[in-house]
Amino acid sequence: MCECQMRLILYSKPGCHLCEGLQEKLEQIQNIAFELEIRDITSREDWFVSYQYEVPVLVLTNRRGAEDAEEEVISELLPRPSPRATVQQLEKMLYKYLSK
Repeated sequence: MCECQMRLILYSKPGCHLCEGLQEKLEQIQNIAFELEIRDITSREDWFVSYQYEVPVLVLTNRRGAEDAEEEVISELLPRPSPRATVQQLEKMLYKYLSK
């Protein structure tokens, strides 16, 4: 793998049990290094309009580049994992995208 700063963004909303379940599973993953950012869609109108019927939504962001050079930011909307997926299944799915 390259020297990348990998970040997963979870678009969520308060009271969403699917969102809470996915967040709990993501926090249990230990074999993949990534930063998890939770974004409450009710805090910004553009997020709410985009994701109100879609949450939970996962976006992978990779930052590539040297310290001196401009960074290239690559974002990819990930498929929504099944609520029944185990932590291990979620980890396997994420590994597929993180190792691209």
